[in-house]
Amino acid sequence: MKIDNRIKAKDLEKPLDRFFELSVGKTKKLEKDWDAAKGSPVFTCRGKYTARGWTEWTQGFQYGIQILLFDATGDESLLAMGKRNTDRYMAPHVSHIGVHDHGFNNVSTYGNLRRLALEGKSGDGADLLKYYEMALKVSGAVQAARWSTIHDGTGFIHSFNGPHSLFSDTIRSCRALSLAHKLGHVLMGENDRRISLLERASEHIRNTVRYNVYFGKSRDIYDVPGRVVHEGIFNMNDGQYRCPSSQQGYSPFTTWTRGHSWVVTGAAEQLEFLKAHSLAGQADLKKDLLRTATATCDFFIENTARDGIPYWDTGAPGLAKMPDHLRKDSRPGNPHEPVDSSAAAITAQGLLRLGHYLGAGSAKGKRYWQAGLTVARTLFSDPYLSTDPKHHGLLLHSVYHRPNGWDYIPRGKKVPFGESSMWGDYHAVELAVYLRRIIRNEPYLTFFG
Repeated sequence: MKIDNRIKAKDLEKPLDRFFELSVGKTKKLEKDWDAAKGSPVFTCRGKYTARGWTEWTQGFQYGIQILLFDATGDESLLAMGKRNTDRYMAPHVSHIGVHDHGFNNVSTYGNLRRLALEGKSGDGADLLKYYEMALKVSGAVQAARWSTIHDGTGFIHSFNGPHSLFSDTIRSCRALSLAHKLGHVLMGENDRRISLLERASEHIRNTVRYNVYFGKSRDIYDVPGRVVHEGIFNMNDGQYRCPSSQQGYSPFTTWTRGHSWVVTGAAEQLEFLKAHSLAGQADLKKDLLRTATATCDFFIENTARDGIPYWDTGAPGLAKMPDHLRKDSRPGNPHEPVDSSAAAITAQGLLRLGHYLGAGSAKGKRYWQAGLTVARTLFSDPYLSTDPKHHGLLLHSVYHRPNGWDYIPRGKKVPFGESSMWGDYHAVELAVYLRRIIRNEPYLTFFG
């Protein structure tokens, strides 16, 4: 991508105003149109949100959008909507033992409500604050209990595929553990063993870095610095690592860009958490996180289209028919491979957070900050901003599961485009709130408040 070193956060003020105006109307329309009995909205088909049975990992994003839009606009009806839906539908997610998605569902809802209460923006009192914090404590502990131990005695939070599966996505669910630890909670094990949630988060992150992130150390012939594999596979008879894998990417030896984006932003957020809290024994984790964040951000910059939007997988076979795809702006609707705006929305926040962490006086800090602003400018403008009021989505040209063929392809076309996803929309809103707070010199947005 080509980084614009002249753009400032202030330059995005009007595009953000437009984005919030469109988003409020669309969010209220979706709330009116959607039947919760169908499950969670996942992605759009012909502009209308639809469910897709796999796991209910997007419901927290749906209600988190409502809460975040209140944060940005002050629209009390959106706060009431988000609180009502969180109270009515999110409790099963707090105690859900079958998924690795607690950092998505519960921090996006209970976490945002807690933060707004602490900031005095929502008017919630001490009792509601305790309610939000109890949900977050339980969520962090339940997520930490989904644990696989490997050959060296450490472990990881395993994915819904089973105890052998280490997903890169889950690094961002570690914020559920970090937040619960901040609130003084622990996981209670057999014989009343008190298990540190921070230590579980640290071990998971270290093993994600160790097995799923590449640093040019010749692990295999595809060991490109900053590359990320979606999944690490372990033999659980002896805990030994076996091989890379991918559920949603093209192959284990290419980089699925949304899986990559979770690592970028998850690592940057955890750096901010560790910097904000005096936690003993975390120096090595900080080094691992900084090494990971910088390597993956560099990889994104080097392997993304000129305007900051990646294609869905850096090794997707159709890209061979587009040899200039990195030297030109992204092309949603091209006949070869889809772009994925949701990966860009997630990564933009990671770029900005890492740039902020390193500081504007640092050459790398400025580089990542400017890269994040460049991506954001593209996302909040045509052709990525969803302006049709009849379209449920907020951010266009998102992809869910290309290998399974789940994404809608318009008649006469060869690849999916023009649709939205609930995670893409949520992270676009979260990115917009982050930037608006920067522009207005408001409290810096973090998951830990």
